[in-house]
Order: sequence, then C-alpha cells, then structure tokens
Amino acid sequence: MPLAATKVFETNAFLVLANAGKENITFEKNQKIFTQGDKADAIFYIQKGMVKITVLSDQGKEAMVGILEVGQFFGENCIDDDHEVRISTTTAMDKCLITSIAKADMIATPRNEPAFSRLFVAYLLNRNVRIEEDRIDQLLNSSERRLVRLLLLLADFDTAGSPAPINPNITQTMLAMMIGTTRSRVSCFMNKFRERGFISYDRYNLEVNTALLGDAFGENPQPDQPRQI
Repeated sequence: MPLAATKVFETNAFLVLANAGKENITFEKNQKIFTQGDKADAIFYIQKGMVKITVLSDQGKEAMVGILEVGQFFGENCIDDDHEVRISTTTAMDKCLITSIAKADMIATPRNEPAFSRLFVAYLLNRNVRIEEDRIDQLLNSSERRLVRLLLLLADFDTAGSPAPINPNITQTMLAMMIGTTRSRVSCFMNKFRERGFISYDRYNLEVNTALLGDAFGENPQPDQPRQI
C-alpha cells in the first residue's frame, strides 16, 4: 500500500545503546524545543507526546511541515557539519518527554555500537521514503486527495492492529498547512467526507472509516472499523 509511514524506532534498543550524552527533558504543551536559527548541537527522540515542525520564511510566512510521534527522531540534520543552525522550529503539541543526545555523542555511538548504527540508518531510510512520498503527493495529487492521504496516515491505516490515538490538538488549520491549501477548503472537504460516511467528527473527536481508504484507491467498502484522530 503506498501509504507507508515512518516505522516506530526500536525504543528499548535505542535507550540501551545510546547512553552517553543523553538527557531526558519534559516539555509542556506549546513549549518550543528549539527554534529556527538556534545552534544545532543535539538530536532529539520522542518518548512521550507529539511534536510539530514549522518553518518561517524571510517574509514572515509560517508553514507546518510535519508532525512527529513517539519513537521518532528530529533534529538529526545537525550530524551534517553543513547544518550548524536549526532550519525549523519544533513545538510540543502536548506534554512531552524528549530525550536529548549531544551531537558529538550521537556521531560516536554508531561507530562504537554497530547494532545501533543499523537501527538508526534503517530509521533514516524509512523516513526518506516517507518524505519522497509526501513530495510526490504534493506534485501529483489534488488538495482533496492530499487530505485523504493525510487523514489515513494520521489514523494509522497503514499499520496492523488497533489504531493509535492521534493528538486531538490537530486542527483543520494544521491540516490545511500540511497539505498546502486553505482552512476553508479543508472544512469543505471534511463536510463532504462526513456526508459520504467516510469520517465522523465533532468538536472533540474525529474518526476515519475504512470507506475513506476505499475512496483513496477507487474501491467502495462499507464504512467499518472507525479509527480515532
């Protein structure tokens, strides 16, 4: 299925192997973890909570470029010496427990721990696949199709088992920023999806039905197995 999300990193293996230069930090909702332009001297790993990534243009226009969950890294660009400052801002979407690993220790760990190196490289390759899929989606699909794909990803329709709950702080404005359209268009699409039985939502909850998956691939299964966002 062409909706492969970034696989959850092997948390226990990571925490055992990456001992040096490691610090666990708690961030409150809406607290910035780092800001665009800050010195890039550490990599971060999400143990609890959800983080959003935004960028700010020279003209002051802000864009959301991603949402990260438990088991994912961010800030890894600092490994490259060409990236001495942060190119984006990361903000906690709820209360988060984040592991910070000093850049020097992160660079040394793969050399000293081959098992960790394999895990980390596999993680980065998987994320690269996801980024390429996002880019193709932006180039080839309409904003409505991009919203369908995003909703399916958020509802974990590419993974087996019970759906993972998605942060309720994800708003229609955020969805619009992530697919490159306006909030009013997202609202229009959401109402359309609800009328067709693809989703159900109110002020506090959003559930995606398998009928939306069929719509994405030209099929028409009956609404089933709601998954909460």
